[in-house]
Amino acid sequence: MYDFAAEPGNNELTVSEGEIITITNPIITEGAKDGISCGNSLADQAFFDSLSSNTAQTNSAAKSSNQASFANDPWSSWNVGKSGNWDNGNAVDSWATKPESAAGQRNSASNNWEAAAAFGHPQAYQGPAAADDDDWDDDWDDPKSASPSYLGYKETEASEAGGIQRGNSRAAAMKLPLNKFPGFAKPGMEQYLLAKQLAKPKEKIPIIIGDYGPMWVYPTSTFDCVVADPKKGSKMYGLKSYIEYQLTCTNTNRSVNHRYKHFDWLYERLLVKFGLAIPIPSLPDKQVTGRFEEEFIKMRMERLQAWMTRMCRHPVVSESEVFQQFLNFRDEKEWKTGKRKAEKDETVGVMIFSTMEPEAPDLDMVEIEQKCDAVGRFTKAMDDGVKELLTVGHEHWKRCTGPLPKEYQKIGKALQSLALVFSTSGYQGESDLNGAITEAGKTYEEIASLVADQPKKDLHFLMETNHEYKGFLGCFPDIIAAHKGAIERVKESDKLVATSKITPQDKQNMVKRVSTMAYALQAEMNHFHSNRIYDYNSVIRLYLEQQAQFYETIAQKLRQALSRFPMM
Repeated sequence: MYDFAAEPGNNELTVSEGEIITITNPIITEGAKDGISCGNSLADQAFFDSLSSNTAQTNSAAKSSNQASFANDPWSSWNVGKSGNWDNGNAVDSWATKPESAAGQRNSASNNWEAAAAFGHPQAYQGPAAADDDDWDDDWDDPKSASPSYLGYKETEASEAGGIQRGNSRAAAMKLPLNKFPGFAKPGMEQYLLAKQLAKPKEKIPIIIGDYGPMWVYPTSTFDCVVADPKKGSKMYGLKSYIEYQLTCTNTNRSVNHRYKHFDWLYERLLVKFGLAIPIPSLPDKQVTGRFEEEFIKMRMERLQAWMTRMCRHPVVSESEVFQQFLNFRDEKEWKTGKRKAEKDETVGVMIFSTMEPEAPDLDMVEIEQKCDAVGRFTKAMDDGVKELLTVGHEHWKRCTGPLPKEYQKIGKALQSLALVFSTSGYQGESDLNGAITEAGKTYEEIASLVADQPKKDLHFLMETNHEYKGFLGCFPDIIAAHKGAIERVKESDKLVATSKITPQDKQNMVKRVSTMAYALQAEMNHFHSNRIYDYNSVIRLYLEQQAQFYETIAQKLRQALSRFPMM
C-alpha cells in the first residue's frame, strides 16, 4: 500500500509500494496464550481475503494474456519484460533501492526457506540413510515455481499463476530468515562502516593493482567442474523421486553427487556471503512438471554446468571454503560439519568487505563516487543491450522454427505439384524438366528442415550466453545500491562529527572502508570485463561460423538442384 523504510537494528524490511510480502511463518495467531491481539480479526480476515481475491484475479489475467505467447523454444520464458532488478514494470526503479534493502531484495521468492535450518546430506558416494535425506524439504517444488517452456515444456497453470522466473524474483518476496545470517540481521552498512575495530577473520581476500587497475588475486592453477551422468533416484520407498548429478573436479578427478536442491543450497550460501560484492547469478529455473523427461534433464544439466563453470572461474568464489567443501567432502560427517559451519558463518553480507585487503592507498571520495556511477551506467546499458538481443533472438528463434520452414515447405510442395501437372501433358520431351522441378521441390523441403534445426546449432549458444549475463547484470543494482549507501553515509559523517555523534577517527575509518569497497567493485568489474570479452568473442565467432556453414550448405543444395535442369 505504501513504501516503508526499515530502521537499522530493528530487523525490519524495507519494502516498496506494489511489492507482495509472503508470510511463511505466522508470528501472532488468533487465541495466542499471551493474549496479544491484532485488532478486529474478522475485519482483518475480510481485508486479506479481498486482497487475496484481487491478487488471484491479477494472476489469472496475467496467465491468460501470457499463455498465448509461450512457444516451443527455450527463450519464451525469458522474454517477459523483466530483467533481474532492472525493470519491474510499475515497481520502483531498482536503482532507487534504499541501501538497507539491498540484501533483502536479492533473495529468490521461489525458495522454501521454512526448511532452511534442517538441511540434510547431499547423497554423495553411496548416500546417507533415507531418514537423513528427509531432513531436506520435498525438493522445494513450490507450485509457484516457473516452468521453462522450451522443447515442448509448457507452463502449467500453477506455474503461470506464480508467474515469476527464478532469475527475476529478486524484487518479489523475501523469505530469508534474517536471524539466521548475522551480517543481514544486524544493522546494515553501519555495522561495517562504524565498527570501532573490525574482527580479523581467518579468511583474507587480497586486492592487488594489475595492468588494468585493481584485481583479485588469481590462483596459480585453475580448475573446472564437470556436471554429468544424471541418474534417477528415489526415497520413501519409491514415493519420492529425484535426479542426481555427478560432479567431478578437473584438478582432483574426484566425484561427488548432488541433487538440484543441493545446488540451490550452495547458491543461497554464496549469495548470502558474497552477494553485495560479487554478482551471483541465479540457478536454472525450477520445474513443476516434466522433471524426469530426457530433454528437460539434458537442458538443466547444461545450465548447471554453465553455472558451475562460472563459479569455478571466479578467483574468490572458487577458493571459498563453502564452495570447496561442496565439491570435495569425503563422507557424510565431513559434509554435515562443513554445512553447519557455512550456515553459521558471520562474515556475510556487508561484512565480506572486512576480509578484503587492497594493496593500494585509500581513494578520494570523489573518485569513489565517479567510479561507482560509471559501473552503474555501464551495467545498466549492457543490461538493455543484452535484453534487446534476447528479444530479437527469441523472435528469430520462433520464426526459424515456425513460419520460415513452412514457407520453404510450401515452395517445395508447389514446385512438385507443378511438375506433376506437367507430367500429365503427354508431351515426350519434358521428362528431364519435370524431374528437375521435382528435385528442386524436394530441395526446398530439405532446406525447411535445415532452417528449423539451425537455431540449436548457433543461436542456442548465443542466447544461453546472453541469459547468463542477464543473470549477472540483474545482481548489480543491489551491489551499486550498497556502494551508494556507503558513500551517502560518508557524506553525512561531517554532520555526525559536528554533533559529536562520531569522532574524526570514526570518519577516517569510514572513508578507508568505503575505499576498500570501491577497490572490490573495481576488481570485480575487471574480472567481469575480462570474462565478457572472452565469452562474447567466443560465442559470436561460433555463431558466425555456424551461420556461414549453414548458408554454404543451402547454396550447395541449390547448386545441385540447378545442375539437374537441362541447358536450352
